Amino acid sequence: MVKVTAQEVNKLRQATGAGMMDCKKALVEAEGDFDNAIEILRKKGQKVAAKRADRESSEGAAVAKVNANNTVGVAIVLGCETDFVGKNENFLALASQLGDIALTTSSKEEFLAADFDGMTVAEKLVEQTGVIGEKLDINAFEKIEAAYVGSYVHINKIAAIVGFSSVVDNIETLGKDVAMQIASMGATTLSYKDFDPAFIASETEARIAVIEKENIELGRLGKTLKNVPQFISQAQLTPEVIAAAEEAAKAELKAEGKPEQIWDRILPGKMQRFISDNTTLDQEQCLLNQNFIKDEKQTVEAYVSSYGDVAITSFKRVTLG
Repeated sequence: MVKVTAQEVNKLRQATGAGMMDCKKALVEAEGDFDNAIEILRKKGQKVAAKRADRESSEGAAVAKVNANNTVGVAIVLGCETDFVGKNENFLALASQLGDIALTTSSKEEFLAADFDGMTVAEKLVEQTGVIGEKLDINAFEKIEAAYVGSYVHINKIAAIVGFSSVVDNIETLGKDVAMQIASMGATTLSYKDFDPAFIASETEARIAVIEKENIELGRLGKTLKNVPQFISQAQLTPEVIAAAEEAAKAELKAEGKPEQIWDRILPGKMQRFISDNTTLDQEQCLLNQNFIKDEKQTVEAYVSSYGDVAITSFKRVTLG
């Protein structure tokens, strides 16, 4: 039997991330041939990967990377099977390395085919499946380019990247704040203008039905009923709808006996409440229409505008699971 030195074992371990005993066995089997030992470890990884192909890789690490010029950003999820592995320092280091490589590619397919120390990323995942003993996979890959790209990662579970139209003073703060908003509040689109009319119509019907059902139970319990909105998106609030709502508000003030000379002071608040009550879909899913998490008195759109001539051009969010 070929004898291998501790230095040779350590060199193979550094190159592959495999355990000491696995490295020693591979070197012995390869009769001391370093490259052959790497191939043996890869084949072991392939066997383990084949056995675990049907496993769920719903744990892992979310990573966001931005290039040195802050003009390109990428967000990926390196998936594994257990939270225990997902928190391991070596696993997190691998995820970070993969994020750096992903930053240089334009698609998930190109990323998986990219070089990782002499093998492809896809081959590296198989190799590490054998080392770790759990299925590893790239569960998400998102990339954006812009005049400025900001990023934020929440405890390795959620990663967000956001692009801006221009570089303004304190853009670093703006970028981090908006990326944090995206990670925290889970917007799915930029503006209500992006919604398909058919989606808004079906969502309106569904939400009204839910509230009406809840109100039946609230009424039975003698509790205050929830407001049933007529609409759920700014896209539905046409000039005619706004005009009708204003007339209804005036009629309400008149019925309450409020002097007409003070209506101008009361109407803006009533109209703001009407719009708020009838744009719940926008507030939940549209980034610009959400309340800013650091100051809920203003929207994200208002917060971005406070920085001057800059706008959000795109954003992406990736999560585990």
